[in-house]
Amino acid sequence: MDIDKMFKLPKLPASAGQKRKMPDNPNPEYLKKFKFDEAAPLSQTVDEPHLNGNGKGKGKGRQVTVQDEEMEEREERNAGGGGGGEVEDFYDDADDEGRFFGGGLNNEQEQILNIFDAAGEGEDGPVLDLPALRRQLGKFERTVTKNAEQRGKYPDDPSKFIESEADLDTSLKSFLSLTQNPPLFYPELVRAGIIPILSGLLAHENTDIAVDVVEVIRELTDEDVGEEEDAEGGAEEEERASKTRMAIGQLIDELLNNSLLDLLVSNLSRLNESEESDSQGVFHILAVFENLLSFMPPLASTITSETSLLGWLVTRLEKEGYDSNKQYASEVLAMLLQEGREVVLRFAKLDGLDKLLQVLFQYIKKDPGDGEELEFMENVFDCLCTSLAEPEMKQEFHDSEGVELMVMMMKEKRLARTRAIKVLDYALQSPPGAPSCIRFITASGLPTFFSAFMGKSTHKSKNRHLQTSQVEDEEHLLGILGSLFTNLESDSPERIRLIAKFVEEGYAKVERLLELREAAESRLAPVKRDIEDEKKALKAEGAGEEEIEEMEVEWYLRKMDAGLASLQNADYVLAWVVMEDDGAMTHARLLLSRKGMNFKNVSAVLRELKDNIGDDDEEENGEAIEGEEGGAALQRMILEQLIAFLEGL
Repeated sequence: MDIDKMFKLPKLPASAGQKRKMPDNPNPEYLKKFKFDEAAPLSQTVDEPHLNGNGKGKGKGRQVTVQDEEMEEREERNAGGGGGGEVEDFYDDADDEGRFFGGGLNNEQEQILNIFDAAGEGEDGPVLDLPALRRQLGKFERTVTKNAEQRGKYPDDPSKFIESEADLDTSLKSFLSLTQNPPLFYPELVRAGIIPILSGLLAHENTDIAVDVVEVIRELTDEDVGEEEDAEGGAEEEERASKTRMAIGQLIDELLNNSLLDLLVSNLSRLNESEESDSQGVFHILAVFENLLSFMPPLASTITSETSLLGWLVTRLEKEGYDSNKQYASEVLAMLLQEGREVVLRFAKLDGLDKLLQVLFQYIKKDPGDGEELEFMENVFDCLCTSLAEPEMKQEFHDSEGVELMVMMMKEKRLARTRAIKVLDYALQSPPGAPSCIRFITASGLPTFFSAFMGKSTHKSKNRHLQTSQVEDEEHLLGILGSLFTNLESDSPERIRLIAKFVEEGYAKVERLLELREAAESRLAPVKRDIEDEKKALKAEGAGEEEIEEMEVEWYLRKMDAGLASLQNADYVLAWVVMEDDGAMTHARLLLSRKGMNFKNVSAVLRELKDNIGDDDEEENGEAIEGEEGGAALQRMILEQLIAFLEGL
C-alpha cells in the first residue's frame, strides 16, 4: 500500500484561513518571511484542522499536513542559512510527551499506520486451516448455485448473471492456495464433494470459467507440489512428501471418476486458439495431461483408448506455423508414445508416423528459430524413434519414404542431421529393419553417412551449441553400421558396396573404427576400476555370491553408459570387416599390435555382449522376441560365429 497517497490530503478549506499556508512552489524570498512559531502550543496544530469545509469534525488527517509544512519550513530555514547559520536541534522541539517522543508519532498517526500494517499482513491472505477451508467451500457452493440459478432464469440477459460469474471466477482463484498443504486440504475437497462440482464447471457455458477450473486442476496436480519436502530430506520430510503424493493420488482418482479426461478433451475442441485467453486455456489443458502422465504413466493407455486426445495432438502438430501450444502438444504426444505398444499401434491407425515425417520435412532446409522450437523438433524426432521400436512401424517408415527423408537431412548438415542419424539407427535395427537397410544403400546414403562417420561434416548453422553430443552421434553411427552388416545379405550388391567403403583410401575407415574403439575404452576404463574396487569391498565385507550377482546387473548398465555400448558396436563392425576382407584384417591386426592388443581382445568384448544380449527380453518380453522373428537369438548366433573366427586368427 502507498502510504504517501494516504497523507496527500486536500488543501485546507477557506474556513481554516486563519492557518498559515504556503504556495505550492514557494521561492526562497518568500520562505524568509516565515519563522517557526515556537510559542504556539502543539494542541492548536492538532485540534484546529479537524474542521472540514462544512465545519464538521472529520478531517483528522489535516493535522499531519500542517505539521509536515512546519517541518518543511524548519528544513528550509536550516538549509538557507536562517538563524545566523545555526542548524536547529530538531530533537529539542518538544517535551518528553511531545510528538517526537518514542516512535515519533501521535496516537492518530499510529492508528493509521496500524491499519496499514494490518492490511499489508493480509495481502497474501490468511493461512488456511480446515475450518477456514470449509467456510470457503461453503461459499464456493453457494456461488456456483447462484450463478446456475441466474443463468437458468435469465439465459438471454448476461447483465443478470455477470456479477455472479465474476464472483465465481474469484472463488475459483481461491483454490490455488490449497497447494500449501495437500495432505490436509485435498482430502477435504474430496470429502466435501467439491470435485464433482469442479468437473461440472468444466462444461460451463462461459469458457473463461472452464479455463479457470483447468488452471486450478493444473496447479493442484502439478508435480512440483510438495517438492520442497522432497528436497529437504530427513525422515519427517520424507513422510510428509509421501502423504502429499497420496493426497494428490486421491485427488486425481476422484477427478478421473468424474469424467475429467473427456471433459478436458471436449474443451480442446471448443476453445478458439486465435483468442489469447482460449490459447492459454489449451496450454493449461495440455499441462494437466502432462501432470497426469507424470504422476500415473500407465494412464496413457486409458487416455488414448477412451478419448480422442491422440487424434487432436496429431492434428495440432500438422497446423502450419509454430507456437508454444504446438510445442506442448509434441511433448504430451512423446509422453504417450513412451508408454507401450498399444499406444503406438493406435497412433499408427491415425497415420501418425507419416504425419510426423511431414512435420519434419520443413527442417531439411532450415533450423528451428529458437530454443523452444528446437525442443519441438526434438520431441517430434523422439516420437518417431519411440514408434520405430515396434516392427509394424519400421515397415510403415520404409513405405512412407522415411529413409529418403533422413538421408536428405544428413546431406543438408543442419541441426536435424544428427537427429536423422538417430532415427536411422532405430529404423534399421533387427530383421524388420532389413528393407530399410537396402533402401538406405540405394538412396545413396553411404557417402553422406561416411562423411559423418569420418568426422568431416561441418554444421552450417551458427547454433552449434544446440547440436547433440559427439559421443551420442558416434554411438548411433556405429549402431547403423552394425544393423547394415546384420541385415544385408551376403554377396548382395548393397553389402559389397558397404565393404568397399572400408577398403578405399587405404583402409582409412578401418583406422577410424579403431580410433572410436580406443576412445570408448578410455571412457570405460575408470568406471571398470571403480567397479572392481566396489567388488573387492563387498567381498571384504563378507558378501555372498548371490549378492554380488545381483550387483552385476547394475555394474553392467554402468559400463554400458560409460562406453561399453560403443565399444561393443565398434568391435562387432570390426569383426565383420576383417572377416569379409583379408586386407582389412591385416591392417587391423597391425594397428592393434601397436597398442599391445590383438583380435582376442575384440573377441572378449563380443563374448560379454553375447552373454548379456536378450536376457531381459526372454524373461520379461518373450512376445516381443517372437514378433521380431527371433532377433535376439539371431544376434547371439552371429556373435558365436564372429567370436569363433576371431579366436582362430
